[in-house]
Amino acid sequence: MPSISDKAHHMPASPIRKLVPFAEAAKKAGRKVYHLNIGQPDIETPQVVRDRMKELDIRVVEYSNSEGMLAYREGLAGYYKSKGIDLGVENIMVTTGGSEALVFGFMTCFNPGDEVIIPEPFYANYNGFAVMAGVKVVPVTASLETGFALPPIAEFEKLITPRTKGILICNPGNPTGYLYSKAELEQLRDVVLRHNLFLFADEVYREFLYDGAESHSVMNLDGLSDHAVMIDSVSKRYSMCGARIGALITRNRVVMAAALKFAQARLSPPTFGQLASIAALDTPQTYFDGVVEEYVERRDILVDGLNSIPGVKCPKPKGAFYCIAELPIDDSDTFCQWMLESFQHNNQTVMMAPATGFYAQPELGRKQVRLAYVLNKESLKNAVECLRIALQQYPGRVS
Repeated sequence: MPSISDKAHHMPASPIRKLVPFAEAAKKAGRKVYHLNIGQPDIETPQVVRDRMKELDIRVVEYSNSEGMLAYREGLAGYYKSKGIDLGVENIMVTTGGSEALVFGFMTCFNPGDEVIIPEPFYANYNGFAVMAGVKVVPVTASLETGFALPPIAEFEKLITPRTKGILICNPGNPTGYLYSKAELEQLRDVVLRHNLFLFADEVYREFLYDGAESHSVMNLDGLSDHAVMIDSVSKRYSMCGARIGALITRNRVVMAAALKFAQARLSPPTFGQLASIAALDTPQTYFDGVVEEYVERRDILVDGLNSIPGVKCPKPKGAFYCIAELPIDDSDTFCQWMLESFQHNNQTVMMAPATGFYAQPELGRKQVRLAYVLNKESLKNAVECLRIALQQYPGRVS
């Protein structure tokens, strides 16, 4: 049999999805599984989107332009203006989800073997995107004790080599929920300018901010017109994960022109997804107000519940809908599998994502899990109680 590629060998399995067979087996055995492993909200997609999709009368489902439908890009520019971010349609490319935007960005800005510095823990699929583009991820470690705040800038400086071409952040963060302050972003800006790097910012959770927190976009940092690349998506903002519409955004004309060639090679982003996204731009603010209020309540149930369990530490997020918890366990991969294979409380169990997959240095996540508070409040209360009992029974519990 012919051998597969080195890239295929090095492509990591998703820590978010790799335990699915065990979850399916648990369900087949009759157990209720609370899915806190994946950022798939149970929040309803806005009514305006669902109504307009029902009204569509399309005889031919055509390609769009490779950079996306002009009507959607114009609408997006208006959306960003409402958020204090001044962009034109020429700065916006529509992509097949935020994932494609990051892959296009990596392939446009980096050569194989180049290095990108990312604060860890980070969204697990960044590893996969880096493998696709032949880029080396260089981690700089954030600490649970500081709530996963930006590591000291001196730590970034130590890691910069002639191969370093960029820094990537997620703000607010997946998997930590940490929200970078303006001062932290300005420190990153200064490093980027000093070393002539790109600054990638995954800002897909912009709408989900708590306790009066405010977000600051890299697109509004002075001096970064040629350096900043923003990644965005409708998936979480409108609870439209299956629409698969994202955006690559930059004021750097050379980067945008080069990225367009990758976009042309894949032809166009999804037509129905773009039509749904155009409709989503008319979502009223009341929708977001209600969603944020719901997420605050869910966050408090999960995070406060976790911190009430002996031996558990979990910083309270300021944004997004994820948290990282440190547990009194020997190994998070083993524990998460044990929860699905061997544990049940009142015929219920919990699926989580082992944090090993959210670090470039997996050993740092051996006692940590990522949980997404995307289920209703009653389900989250039940999940916390399951975890409380599970940690009493787990054979690999440590003090």
